[in-house]
Amino acid sequence: MSSIENLSRRKFLTGGVVVAGALVLGVRYYPKFLSSATLPRVTNADHSKLNPSVYLGINPDGTVWIVASRSEMGTTSRTTLPLIVADELDADWNQVKIEQAVGDKRYGDQNTDGSHSIRSFYNAMREAGATARFMLIQAAAKQWGVPPSECETELHVVVHRSTNRSAGYGDLTRAAAKFPIPTREELKLKPKSAWRYVGKGHASNDLESFVTGKAIYGMDARVDGMVYASVERPPVIGGKVKSFDDKEALKVAGVLQTVPIAPFQPPAAFQPLGGIAVIADNTWAAFQGRKKLNIAWDNGPNETFNSDSYKNELRETSHNPCKAVRNIGNADAVFGKGGKIHEADYYVPLLAHASMEPMVALAEFKDGKATLWAPTQNPQAVQDIVSQELGIAKEDVICNVTLLGGGFGRKSKPDYCAEAAVLSKKVGRPVKVVWTREDDIKFDYYNAVASMYMKAALGANGRPTAWLQRSVFPPITSTFDVNAVYGDPAHLQQGWTDIPYDLPNLRIENGPAKAHVRIGWLRSVANIYHAFAVQCFTDELAYAAGRDQVGYLLDLIGEPRTIDFKGVEYPNYGASLEAYPWETGRLRRVTEMVAEKSGWGKRKHAKGSGVGIAAHRSFLSYVATVVEVEVDDQGQVRIPRVDTVLDAGLVVNPEATRAQFEGAAVFGTSVVRSGEITATKGAIDQSNFQDYPVARIAETPSQTNVYIVESDAPPAGVGEPGVPPFVAAFCNAIFAATGKRVRDLPISKLGLS
Repeated sequence: MSSIENLSRRKFLTGGVVVAGALVLGVRYYPKFLSSATLPRVTNADHSKLNPSVYLGINPDGTVWIVASRSEMGTTSRTTLPLIVADELDADWNQVKIEQAVGDKRYGDQNTDGSHSIRSFYNAMREAGATARFMLIQAAAKQWGVPPSECETELHVVVHRSTNRSAGYGDLTRAAAKFPIPTREELKLKPKSAWRYVGKGHASNDLESFVTGKAIYGMDARVDGMVYASVERPPVIGGKVKSFDDKEALKVAGVLQTVPIAPFQPPAAFQPLGGIAVIADNTWAAFQGRKKLNIAWDNGPNETFNSDSYKNELRETSHNPCKAVRNIGNADAVFGKGGKIHEADYYVPLLAHASMEPMVALAEFKDGKATLWAPTQNPQAVQDIVSQELGIAKEDVICNVTLLGGGFGRKSKPDYCAEAAVLSKKVGRPVKVVWTREDDIKFDYYNAVASMYMKAALGANGRPTAWLQRSVFPPITSTFDVNAVYGDPAHLQQGWTDIPYDLPNLRIENGPAKAHVRIGWLRSVANIYHAFAVQCFTDELAYAAGRDQVGYLLDLIGEPRTIDFKGVEYPNYGASLEAYPWETGRLRRVTEMVAEKSGWGKRKHAKGSGVGIAAHRSFLSYVATVVEVEVDDQGQVRIPRVDTVLDAGLVVNPEATRAQFEGAAVFGTSVVRSGEITATKGAIDQSNFQDYPVARIAETPSQTNVYIVESDAPPAGVGEPGVPPFVAAFCNAIFAATGKRVRDLPISKLGLS
């Protein structure tokens, strides 16, 4: 058994959170969003070690243990959050060890998506470090017989300058542990001028394990006596097995048995899809045995789903009045007067996550309890669905989180973990469920297909006097409510109800659409299709007016102001509008900066080349992007350069943040070039990278420049906001280079590649 498994089992047996070998109990639960939140308090029961927080422990040898409660999938959250603790503690990073948390509500929200790890936990991490620093200073002051106010910290030591005395953190832990946990009011946070790590940039703490092959991913988890499972699932969502013959499957060497999995009871949520599992002593045998299954399916009502006809339905809906979700002035009256009207339809198909690591989970059900090892973005959701499927208490489910080989939101939906748990209970042994790439593509929670209708009445200088936009898409809520057909406020806010333009007459609508596949969130979610429509339509209007696109975009944004959402249900990504107001001045600034940095209007572009711009706010961050493209006579598209400017408030780790925006450009390239999932008779047509390709190295941007605006605003999201403006700017650049307007994605529909 590996060391990671021994550690996980030790946690399971103690029933608590292991920090530096000590059991930390008595933690209070706190709200999901911690943008202005407080830290759970603990009782420092073990006086041999300093454990002032559920996130932090210090050993007598000076080792600082910091618990990473968020999942690591390449975003460096497992490094950046501990950096905040270490900075406030004045800890030597070389003496810091990071421990991955199991799923436990005492850590608060552990769902690592929505681009809010830093935003929600920044204050909590600072308090954790400040609490330990406070207690160490108290201990040193008592030892030296001086007032605590005369003591301060340097790197991993407490000092008393007037007497030239110092004491290392390890030497003070036993004494410090005897002090009571200070109140929040007693804490004194470090000024910005004293920060050691925050804002300076830091490589991933896992980098060495990544490049040496020592990193532990979901597929690496092992326990004694485990078997492997590959599941043949209904080809159409909501389908079920009518009959099956497993005689040939059981003849495959290594196959042990087959096990039926019951179909889900609507709504699907995170339940297993059902089907027949082949259990074997190795993955190859499980895969080969699965191919030998003979199954007759009842495909159910979604067998009528065909992408082409569904697209027409969405477009037809968008061409008729829909439900108003925001209204300013009287756009209908202006349109009724006639004049110059510009209209356009935009369409984005279903998108799959296609993370490099397909779904995998290992589960062991024993003595009425379940232990799992999984690359999950949300271990508490794993606890929820496994307890539901097995009929046990949530507290009897332990979820150990491995590294994730990409996630993009897919791995916050733990249906694959539920499959493993159900099978372990049925088989009576630990079971590792392994998804193939084909499973990953065909049984995803897809980003919604969307059709957008845009209309503007144009006045002097081509500026809109009235603006109408309708969006129609199957909502994510349909995964949890079979009757849901309209977008919910949380997804309508994503680039739709929060259009930032200063318009006298504005009407925003949303139409109904029934889902026929599982709809889920993918990196930047509804912002992808909404920003695509709004920013490309803006580009069209600028060309129609004969105006420079940057100047036109800034004209529509208007003078700096705070958007008033009176009468609009606007969740603001779970943050208060007081702490995170929608400020158009910040959007103007990134737009102006990216124009300057990219040399907009200052460089001549040869035939077949051009640039496009887009600006967008998502996950509380403001981003503007300029993309340069070259298109040859055969329709081959190159991206020589991308410039992106972002204002994400306080940026804790600039190096990791730049990497996120570089990655967003690569991700967005795949969306624009080839992202398209279709269905015929309810079954997904695509199966692997040959028909759902992701961008290869030569197809991605050759140069991506990322510029970060210095800001004193509170931290905002960085994992997702780079995608929406890149997608729109890329499409606008294609028009500038070729004269072909991109209204339907992917661009292969225009003969481009």
